[in-house]
Amino acid sequence: MRELFLLLVLAALNLSCYGMSRAQLKKTLTIVKKQCVPKIGVSEDKISRIEQGVFLEDPKVKCYVTCIYKNMQVVRNDRLNQDLINKQVDALYPADMRPAVKKGVDHCMPVQDQYNEVCDRVFYGTKCLYEYDPPNFVFP
Repeated sequence: MRELFLLLVLAALNLSCYGMSRAQLKKTLTIVKKQCVPKIGVSEDKISRIEQGVFLEDPKVKCYVTCIYKNMQVVRNDRLNQDLINKQVDALYPADMRPAVKKGVDHCMPVQDQYNEVCDRVFYGTKCLYEYDPPNFVFP
């Protein structure tokens, strides 16, 4: 897992200070997806439209979303961590998307307080990010 994080950071550092393009970011996140799909045992048809706002309320889908964010190392103490997310946004996202994404993160962090299970917290926090700002939502 640490190797994946380092790979993502190195990929970001190899780019200019403007970060990755949306397509490069999506391709980089595919690395994480390839680890989480078999680990969770979720089918592609259940997760393929998350980026378009289709969030199936299925335990495997919820835990897949959590796996993505855990592998991105933005989950601490079974919660999405705003500071860690903002660091990843700064490292990976295109410069023009960063302010909007960070605003969405700030808006959606409290959603986690409504849930007791980590997969629910992360899933509904992620769903909030999509609902808050669909054009700037990126998910593998």
